[in-house]
Amino acid sequence: MTPTLKKIRNQLIALPVADRAQLAHELILSLDEPKDTDAEKAWDAEIKKRVEEIKSGKANGRPAENILAEIRATYS
Repeated sequence: MTPTLKKIRNQLIALPVADRAQLAHELILSLDEPKDTDAEKAWDAEIKKRVEEIKSGKANGRPAENILAEIRATYS
């Protein structure tokens, strides 16, 4: 850690908890890559399509407890 970073860290640690939490949140968000709006739109369209399939009866659903039991049996 560079001397400059140590100095900044020490100043930041002296901040109130709420301020440190807000700063930590913003720093973590800054590490994320930019949003892929095309992917977001594609997922929204896929979700809408699947909801419609469920509502229309085109999709065959199964109870979640059955699916979870199968997963537990496979990976336990």
